[in-house]
Amino acid sequence: MFELIFVMVFIGMLVMTGVTFVTVTLAIVASFAVMFVLGMMGVVIQLLPWIVAFVIAIWVYHRFIAREG
Repeated sequence: MFELIFVMVFIGMLVMTGVTFVTVTLAIVASFAVMFVLGMMGVVIQLLPWIVAFVIAIWVYHRFIAREG
């Protein structure tokens, strides 16, 4: 899926800007930037259950355990 998005962004950039060395380089950079952002969003979505579990654990600690001491 990511490969398809990369190719679509790359071709879209070339269609919008034309085909020269500079625009091919720009298209590669833009494609990598889009892939980086989508990859980071994928990592956050995969880690979301762990993040929620840690937030709940910290809340429980502060709410119940920290007050006892």
